[in-house]
Amino acid sequence: MDASGNEIDRPVPSPPSNRVWGSDAIAAVLRALDIPYIALNPGASYRGVHDSLVNYLGNSRPRMLLCLHEESAVALAHGWAKVTGKPMAAFVHSNVGLMHATMAIFNCWCDRAPVLVLGATGPIDATRRRPWIEWIHTARDQGALIRNFTKWDDQPGSVGAAQEALLRAWLIAQTAPQGPVYVNFDLALQEDEIAETPPMPDPARYTPPVAPEPAGPVLRQAAELLAGARRPLILAGRGSRDPEAWQRRVALAEALGAHVMTDRKSGATFPTDHPLHGGGNAAIVEADVILSLDWVDLAGTLNTAHAGKPIMAKIVQVSLDQYVHNGWSMDYQGLPPLDCYLLAEPDAAVPALLAAVKELRPQAPPVPEPGQRPGPPPLSALDEAPVIAVPHIATALREVVGDAPATMIRLPLSWSDGLWEFHHPLDYLGTDGGGGVGSGPGMSVGAALALRDTGSGRLPVAVLGDGDFLMGCTALWTAVRNGVPLLIIVANNRSFFNDELHQERVARQRGRPPENRWVGQAIRDPDIDLATMARGQGATGIGPVEDPKKLVGALRVAVAAVRQGAVCVVDVRVAPGYSQGATAAIMQHR
Repeated sequence: MDASGNEIDRPVPSPPSNRVWGSDAIAAVLRALDIPYIALNPGASYRGVHDSLVNYLGNSRPRMLLCLHEESAVALAHGWAKVTGKPMAAFVHSNVGLMHATMAIFNCWCDRAPVLVLGATGPIDATRRRPWIEWIHTARDQGALIRNFTKWDDQPGSVGAAQEALLRAWLIAQTAPQGPVYVNFDLALQEDEIAETPPMPDPARYTPPVAPEPAGPVLRQAAELLAGARRPLILAGRGSRDPEAWQRRVALAEALGAHVMTDRKSGATFPTDHPLHGGGNAAIVEADVILSLDWVDLAGTLNTAHAGKPIMAKIVQVSLDQYVHNGWSMDYQGLPPLDCYLLAEPDAAVPALLAAVKELRPQAPPVPEPGQRPGPPPLSALDEAPVIAVPHIATALREVVGDAPATMIRLPLSWSDGLWEFHHPLDYLGTDGGGGVGSGPGMSVGAALALRDTGSGRLPVAVLGDGDFLMGCTALWTAVRNGVPLLIIVANNRSFFNDELHQERVARQRGRPPENRWVGQAIRDPDIDLATMARGQGATGIGPVEDPKKLVGALRVAVAAVRQGAVCVVDVRVAPGYSQGATAAIMQHR
C-alpha cells in the first residue's frame, strides 16, 4: 500500500483450482501467523514460495516488499522489529543471497531483534538439480553460514515439518532474549504437488511464553540492596518501546532517588531531561549500589569508570542475555562482578522491584530540581558559523519540527548527548547492534514503515553518515515504491571520519605525521552527489547544503515533503570534527 492508501503490486486473481503444492502450505502458515510483510530480493531457489505468495495468497498478508539487496531486506525487518518488538519476515535467495544478508543478520543478533529469515536451497535430491546453477546454489548445511549468530535454524524435509518449523521459528524469535531465526526450504519440497493442504495448526497455541517476574529471596535481596542504598545508580540499557514500562522505570528511579544513565547503543529507555538522568564515570565510581537493566557491556562500563581499580559498589543485574551466548561471537562482552542476579527481562522485573522497594522504603526522597543542561547551539549560531557542524543539524531540525513528535531512528557517532531530548520510548530507536556500516538506510525504511502502519503520527528521521548511506542507499527505492514517508539527513563529512581518528591516534603514538590520517579514508575527488542518488530512485533530493544560513530552509522543505508522504534525503556537508565526548566514544567503536 502506498502513502495514499492505494494497493500496489496487486496480482491478477488466480482461477479456482483444487490443485495445491508444498509451497502453498508454507505460505498458508505465514498468513496464519499474521505476518504483514516479507522483504525480499528474488531468486529461483524459492520460486515455489514466491508463486504461492502471489497466486495462492494474492500478495496480501504477507505482502512482498521488493528490495534491491538482501542486506536491505533483513535490515528492513530489523527496523520493523525496533518499533513493534515483533518479527517481520525476510526472504533471501539460496546460499549466495544468505551470504549477502549475513551482516544484517549479525546486526539483528547483537541487537536482540526478532526477525524471521527465510531461505531456500536447490534440490537436496541431486537427480533433480538443473545443470550448473542449482549445484552452486545447493549447500550441504546452509544454516551453518549463520548458525553462530541466529537463535535457531532448520531445513525441514516435509510439508508438515515445514509448517512446524515456521511455528517454532516464530516462537523462538520472540522468546526473550529475542533474536533472528532461519528456516531453509528445499526447492523440491516447495514445487512438489501434494494431494491436499495439511491441517492448519492453530498459531494461538504456539505463542511465545510470557516473561516471568522475579520473586522470592533473590527479589527481596535486590530490593533490600536498592532500598538501603545512599547513592543508587540505574544503568538503563535494553528496553521495550512500551510507554507503560517507560513510566515504571521512571517511578523506580524516583522511588530510589537514583541517578539514571542511558546509552545510545540502546533505544530510548528514560527521559533524558529528567532531573535524575545523567552521571557519567563519576556517578559510577561514587555509587554504592548499581542496578543494571540489561546494560550493554556492563563490565566494560564499570572497568572504564574505575580505571582498573576494585569495584566497591554492590551490583544488581537484571538480564536474560546470557541465554543466547554461544562462544563464537564475543558480543557478550566482559564478565561483570555481580552481587545479585535477577534472571528476567527488565520490563518484567521493574514492577516487582518497584513494589518491593516501596514496601521497604515508603517515603521516596525528593526529586532534585532540574539542572542546567547542555543543548544544541542557538538559532543565531547558524548566522555566525562559517561551516555546518553536526550540532547545527539539531538546531535547524528543532526549529522546523518544533514540539511535534518525531522518531530519531538513527543518529551518527558524531551526535553529542543533549542535542535532542528523548521523552518517549519511540523518540530514539538505538544503533545497528553489530557495529557494521551500511544498515542505516534499510533499518530506517523498516522503522518508518512500522511507524506509518501503527498510526504513530510521528515524523520518521534518520541522521546517517555518508559512508553508511552510500553502502545501503538502494533501500530508498523500496520506501518510495511502497509510499513510506521518511526523512534522511546525511551528515556528510566526505570521509569515513571515525577511522581517520583511529589513524591519527596510531600516527601520533608512532611519531608519524597525523596529517596523513585522511589517506584511504576520504570520500572526495570526486565528491558524490547524494541528492542525485536519491532523486534517481524517485525520492526528493536536497543539497548539498553547505551554507549554515540555508540549513533551516532546506529542512523546512524536506519536512513538508515527508509530511506529504515523500521520501526525502538532505545532503548536509558538515565539517569533519566531533566533540570531545563523541570522540572518546568513537575511539571505542569499530
